[in-house]
Amino acid sequence: MRLLFDTHILYWSFFERGRLSKLALKLIDEAEEIFVSSASIWEIAIKVRLGKMKADPQELLERFDESGFQELPVLFKHAILVADLPIHHADPFDRILIAQAISEPLHLVTVDPQLKQYSELVILV
Repeated sequence: MRLLFDTHILYWSFFERGRLSKLALKLIDEAEEIFVSSASIWEIAIKVRLGKMKADPQELLERFDESGFQELPVLFKHAILVADLPIHHADPFDRILIAQAISEPLHLVTVDPQLKQYSELVILV
C-alpha cells in the first residue's frame, strides 16, 4: 500500500513515536512506499515558529533524509483539485493533503475523523 502521512502522523513518527497507534505502526511497517507532502513540512515550520510544535527544522530535514520517505511536492493538479472539494474541512493544509491523496492516488493516514468524509483513501488511525 502507498501511504501519504498527514502532518500529525509525520511529526509523531519523527518526534513522538509513542503517540502512534498500533494500526499506524502496522501500516508503516507494511507500506510499499510512504510519501510526505511538502505542505506538511511547511505546516510544521509554521507551527514551530508560532510555538505550537517543538522541532528543529534542520533535524526534521535530517530525519526525513534518513527515513526512506518520499517527498511529494504540491503540484498544479493538486492545487486545482482543492477548488472542487466540498468544505468538510476548512484547514488549507488538510485540504491539499486530501487533494494529493485523491490525485496520486495514495492512502492518507490521519487521526482527523473529518477527513474521512472526502474519500475511502483516508485511513483513520
